[in-house]
Amino acid sequence: MQDLSPRAADLLAQRLYEAGCRHAFGMPGGEVLTLVDALEQAGITFHLTKHENAAGFMAEAVHHRDGAPAILVATLGPGAMNGINVVANALQDRVPMIVLTGCVDADEALTYTHQVMDHAQVYRSITKGTFTLTAKGADTIADKAVTLANQPRPGPVHIDVPISVADTRVSGVKPRRRAKIASVSPAGDCVEKARRWVSQAERPIAIVGLDVLYDDSRNVVQAFLEHFDIPFVTTYKAKGVVPEDHPLCLGGAGLSPLADKHLVPLVEQADLVLCLGYDPIEMRPGWREIWDPAEKRVIDVSAVPNDHYMHQAGLNLVAHTGETLEAIAKGTPSRKTWLGGEPAQVKAALAQAFPTDDDWGPAAVIAETRAALPANTLATADSGAHRILLSQMWDCSEERGLIQSSALCTMGCAVPMAIGLKLAEPDRPVISFSGDAGFLMVAGELSTAAEMGGNPIFLVFVDASLALIELKQRQRQMGNTGVDFDRHDFAAMGRAFGGNGHTVRNREELRAALDAAVKADSFTVIAAEIDRGGYDGRI
Repeated sequence: MQDLSPRAADLLAQRLYEAGCRHAFGMPGGEVLTLVDALEQAGITFHLTKHENAAGFMAEAVHHRDGAPAILVATLGPGAMNGINVVANALQDRVPMIVLTGCVDADEALTYTHQVMDHAQVYRSITKGTFTLTAKGADTIADKAVTLANQPRPGPVHIDVPISVADTRVSGVKPRRRAKIASVSPAGDCVEKARRWVSQAERPIAIVGLDVLYDDSRNVVQAFLEHFDIPFVTTYKAKGVVPEDHPLCLGGAGLSPLADKHLVPLVEQADLVLCLGYDPIEMRPGWREIWDPAEKRVIDVSAVPNDHYMHQAGLNLVAHTGETLEAIAKGTPSRKTWLGGEPAQVKAALAQAFPTDDDWGPAAVIAETRAALPANTLATADSGAHRILLSQMWDCSEERGLIQSSALCTMGCAVPMAIGLKLAEPDRPVISFSGDAGFLMVAGELSTAAEMGGNPIFLVFVDASLALIELKQRQRQMGNTGVDFDRHDFAAMGRAFGGNGHTVRNREELRAALDAAVKADSFTVIAAEIDRGGYDGRI
């Protein structure tokens, strides 16, 4: 009689479905066939990609739209190793991700060595935890993995799935679920001290970070900043948590020395700094210890204790951002701040520092694209000089309107992220911004874009150089080494993979290409040819 009990892989897949997961990405091998089948049977569609690293970024992009943990599937050995970069990125960028790898059974591994390696040993340093699936413990391991991936701060969790375990039928196992953790409010004396500091501040400023997106406090944060008239900056990952056209918004910060030239002095003038869900892993050395907590009042509201030492605060509240701000605001009257108008002056100076009226060049490409595409366009950015400029110029009206690799700053992320966004939001315009080197790393995923359908736009800044690295070489008076390569026909690549392709050299050509791309039935590659040195003095 056929045993109709669920397989261990089914228990794992069902738990992921219950966690909201509907998509998984990767490349199958014989060791994960049962796992892929279980995912499909549970209602989680498996999407074939051309490389595991790109698969992880597609999965991350879907997470940013549906909130469920991303799922990356890789077979043993080389498949598992191909995902290393994107998993490390998920850890640093605080992305909940379940990494599923196949492995040979322990007994077989004693005498069979082909492609066999200790996955857990490799993944341990770049995940929040790593498990080996067991048959009777499959449900519990799945629940532990999902909980660990989601709890503050979120990140990747690895599960190694032995071949025979995935296939094992399991009966009589009682499902176990970890109870939801109730939020803990900060102690009353801490709230009272914070309330006093806020009420006395004449020049407060806030730095808003990624935690606010994960504890769903954006509305409370906006109301708090408005009530107390507090200007704010965000990290790049938190762009749009309060719409960037808000009069109190000073834009994103973290990478641009040009922006820091105006923002850091304002922080130094402040008599109160509020770090709201602020994770300084996104920031560069210029933001390290830029205030002395012995001389300046600093309130840090964060999801986890401060073990980064990028900054210190006089008052550290490890608590839910929204609940903490509501407690501080209760009974505290509003007031006008910065009577000298310094934040408005800084905002005007930033607008002048990042003008939108260039005839051509990287800034003109960004400005023209923003003007040509609908307001609800979703964007992705690859690493490079263009990302710094884009993060300063691309205004976001919603959280995650622009996604990128901000902490690890890995190249090759923008194209697969755009593919993932289009899968999750087929009715919204989606565009990726890549440098030519980063685009070449993942050009093969154009075939994935064609296979998945939709009309994402892939814009490439073409200057045949690793522009940011070349700029750093010149700043250090070094020779030009290892940063130049040939110009290639990126538009032809788009057409070769079944999409559309345009090469543009001015605003008019770019506008026409964007108009056509929005109306197209398939993806479009737009190669924007710019001069070398186009970022000089602009980032």
